[in-house]
Amino acid sequence: MNLIVQKYGGSSVRSTERIKHVAERIVATHEEGHDVVVVVSAMGDTTDELLRLAREVTSAPSPRELDMLLAAGEQVSNALTAMAIHDLGGRACSFSGPQAGVITTATHGRAQVIAVEPERVRAALDRGEIVLVAGFQGISRETGEVTTLGRGGSDTTAIALAAALGAEVCEICTDVDGVYTADPKVFPGARLLRHVTYEAMLEMALQGAEVLALRSVEYARRYGVTVHVRSSYHGLPGTVVADASYAAEGLPARAAAVSSAASAREQAEAAVTPVSPVSGAAGAAGATSASGVPGSTGSVGSTGSTGSTEMIFHALAEAETVAGAAEPAVPAEPAPHACSASPSGEQAGMTGCAAAAAARIAAPRKAPG
Repeated sequence: MNLIVQKYGGSSVRSTERIKHVAERIVATHEEGHDVVVVVSAMGDTTDELLRLAREVTSAPSPRELDMLLAAGEQVSNALTAMAIHDLGGRACSFSGPQAGVITTATHGRAQVIAVEPERVRAALDRGEIVLVAGFQGISRETGEVTTLGRGGSDTTAIALAAALGAEVCEICTDVDGVYTADPKVFPGARLLRHVTYEAMLEMALQGAEVLALRSVEYARRYGVTVHVRSSYHGLPGTVVADASYAAEGLPARAAAVSSAASAREQAEAAVTPVSPVSGAAGAAGATSASGVPGSTGSVGSTGSTGSTEMIFHALAEAETVAGAAEPAVPAEPAPHACSASPSGEQAGMTGCAAAAAARIAAPRKAPG
């Protein structure tokens, strides 16, 4: 019997009807003969709503009390999902992050997972139960206080549990089909990738792609957790993130290594135009990256590291292309970071990577909620 960890984001459990649908998927997985541990995010925009309530009470909420408040969102959806499983005839037990043994640093709002001690989870699995764990939260052994993990915290919880339990796979079930070569909402021709390496996924997260949070990818790579990004609405295969080859995707190795050029939710577009191969093309592309697409404007390839930017434009040059900045379609606004310093809900939507030979690359228009 294999152990599978599944994580469902806020959009997947945004209503009681969606929770019932998720419960059916969970029970079906269990009936296939798998042990199942499920991490559920807060329903829809619950975290944002709780933050709004806190700010109505005070302009400077206590970090401790804010964590106590925000942790409740995941516990609500967790318990409701367990109830829905019971109604289907399944056996389920829900735990908060601290009850499940998620041990963190003491920093409120952006704690780091430092250990997982899943004795109660294992005991419930041994009893034949489906285990649900509230994501985005843990407990500091140093202070004994509840903490929250910040942006992408439920992804990190799921992957940390998968590592601690030796799960076969950690399924990230969301409202997108997987990782695409570009944002499919902007480019209808974007292609779904079946395999992505940890390194490529890290690069995409650094560039602002939101399909997986940066910290969760780092955790997966560190502990060798195979991550399967798939839709919670249907059974299509999705994308596997692991130490796999890009050969099946037909992408050039060099392009794959820097394929996150379309990334953070910025406003600039990059027009990629084929040019004739000439001597010193790499240098010309480098000049374009320095002047035509400056990192200070938050344009394509800007990560705060000139190394990543230079790699991207060097790859474009090798592909006999040159990149230049187009006029922004909407007024500029601050770009979100891969990991926020303040608590927030689970990420909504996603951006993917763009192959170096793509004809045009643009970033999505709206920052996540």
